[in-house]
Amino acid sequence: MGFLAPWFLAGVAAVGLPVWLHLLRKHETTPLPFSSLMFFEKRTQSSIKHRRLRYLMLFALRTLLILLLVLAFARPFIQQRIPPRTRSNEITVLAIDNSLSMRAGTRLADAKAAAKSLVSSLRVGERAEVLTFGSRVQVLSEVTDDHNPLNAAIDSVQPSDARTSFAELSRSVRSIAQSLKLPLTVHLFSDMQQTGMPSNFNDLRLNADVILETHPLVRKEEPNYTVENVVAPRRVFDNKKTRVLATIAGFGGQKSVHTVTLSLNGRTVESKSVEVPEIGRATVEFVSLDVPYGRNKGEVHVDSGDSLPADDVFYFSVERSDPRPALFVHDADGNGGLLYFKTALDAAGQSAFDVSPVTTDQTANLSPSKYAFVVLADVGALPATFENQLRDYVRGGGSVLITLGRHSMGRDGKVPVTGDKIVETRYSGREGDRFQVAAWLDTSHPSILKNDRWDDVQFLRAIRVDPGNARVVAKLSDQTPLLIDRQIGEGHVLVFASTFDDIDNDFPKHPSFVAFIDQTARYLARMDSGPPSVMVNAFAELRDSKEKGAAVDVVDPKGERALSLDEATKAQNIQFTMAGFYDIRRPNGRSELVAVNSDRRESDLTPATPDTLSLWQNTANGTAEAEAAATGDQKPLSLWWYVMLAVLALTVAESLLGNRHLSVDSEAA
Repeated sequence: MGFLAPWFLAGVAAVGLPVWLHLLRKHETTPLPFSSLMFFEKRTQSSIKHRRLRYLMLFALRTLLILLLVLAFARPFIQQRIPPRTRSNEITVLAIDNSLSMRAGTRLADAKAAAKSLVSSLRVGERAEVLTFGSRVQVLSEVTDDHNPLNAAIDSVQPSDARTSFAELSRSVRSIAQSLKLPLTVHLFSDMQQTGMPSNFNDLRLNADVILETHPLVRKEEPNYTVENVVAPRRVFDNKKTRVLATIAGFGGQKSVHTVTLSLNGRTVESKSVEVPEIGRATVEFVSLDVPYGRNKGEVHVDSGDSLPADDVFYFSVERSDPRPALFVHDADGNGGLLYFKTALDAAGQSAFDVSPVTTDQTANLSPSKYAFVVLADVGALPATFENQLRDYVRGGGSVLITLGRHSMGRDGKVPVTGDKIVETRYSGREGDRFQVAAWLDTSHPSILKNDRWDDVQFLRAIRVDPGNARVVAKLSDQTPLLIDRQIGEGHVLVFASTFDDIDNDFPKHPSFVAFIDQTARYLARMDSGPPSVMVNAFAELRDSKEKGAAVDVVDPKGERALSLDEATKAQNIQFTMAGFYDIRRPNGRSELVAVNSDRRESDLTPATPDTLSLWQNTANGTAEAEAAATGDQKPLSLWWYVMLAVLALTVAESLLGNRHLSVDSEAA
């Protein structure tokens, strides 16, 4: 027996009250003078022995009453054993982690062996199912009591390059419990990697009828070294040596020296030694990469000497090609900001485009189809044949950049190619606002995505254009549309309502102009400026709307076709499920080599703490009660009500006996 509030037991001292009343306090009588006793009737007086007996019983009742009141305040309880209760129709779920970290040493093999041992211990008729998980959950068997398909499902578990996600496992377990509407016991075979835990612990919540049993394969942290990241260009357009920067990270290890090797297309380019600090990072710079023409497979490798060689290499792709031609059209009496435009492209760091300047008079016999994009820099009248060719060029997927200035006002009041109406010229002079600024930018547009610092650019003159239903990308402070993106067919026409010289604005004199020209040129030329590598489980678009029904060929890192015949003609995108190189060959002739790497958070092999796992197991409402019922655990049973009933009975008895005692005393008096 125990007490929930044992400090109330100090009230036992109150037992002294009845002791004082019955034993220490003397009964005194006061003699009364009377002249004669002859008039008193003779009777028998109650004996002292009987009176003492009643006093002792009353004393005992009062003492016991006080003791019980003290006991009631102390909240006594006893441990009551709950009889074991079986969970009817319980399903056993075997969840095997096959993420990248499970490729360290023999972790995955140990997990599969432990799962098979559990299957062999299942009772006759006890049903189970097998699933595997990394970043996604894959069910490998049906719910069955046959051990053969369960063991076959365990044997089919293969290592992956995915990241551990215990939140995704919990979500799937909740879904299984809701669909089966039966109690589940989930046996988790994993290295319990700490980085697999979600930032929001509520994502690990389990249903009330789910019991989680963890089988950790690792009890302590193991040292591991990895190539965490590689910075390299996606494309190069000249024969200069290319710079590659690699970051080497160490997890849980001591300071050590490692050899880092850069290779291209399987050929070693350069090797360097680097000292990695304890639980830290170090960088290695390679400046001797000579990229040949075409698509190339680059790798950076570190000799880690640890138990997880799968993260010792980092893949990246780099493509070498000639600069793409771009056409810059301007009027004969002005270059339309050609110098600023070319300088900005050169300052971007790569000579991705070869700009060919021509005047409007020289465009009559030009075909825009051979250019990556066309710039119409504040032009007046265009030859009709060339303008018609530009419209066809845009409808077929080409792109045109148009700037507007004083020459544009000499036309028929319309923007070239698009035909949008030119409303007026907005000029800021001394009599009003001296200049306008870019008051609003659509930062989701590719031209401004990484360059939204236009606050200090001053616009003195702008051409106001009616945008209609086109996308307005930027506005001036007087709400004049500054940048308009209109889609025509499969192509785009980008209209900039000012010029690229330093007369109508001072935009070319600001650093933001370089980023704007570079990003706009890549956007118009449909040149992907993405990173040289992506992570496992990333997606890539395979086709656009006009390529519907055309076959796309994708070869995975194993050299096998990643798409079936039906998927090759219908799939809109593909998910990269393994590390290595994916070769994507599109029907329009565009080919792409995609380098895929595993999430380097998997390289930190630190296991979750036992407290974290215990909290996860207790996330189900009622799980503790369910486990106690299944194992026959003990539960505290309060005795408060029983004590209060005894107090009530003693109170009645004390009252009756006390009244009788008082009546005797009255008669004696």
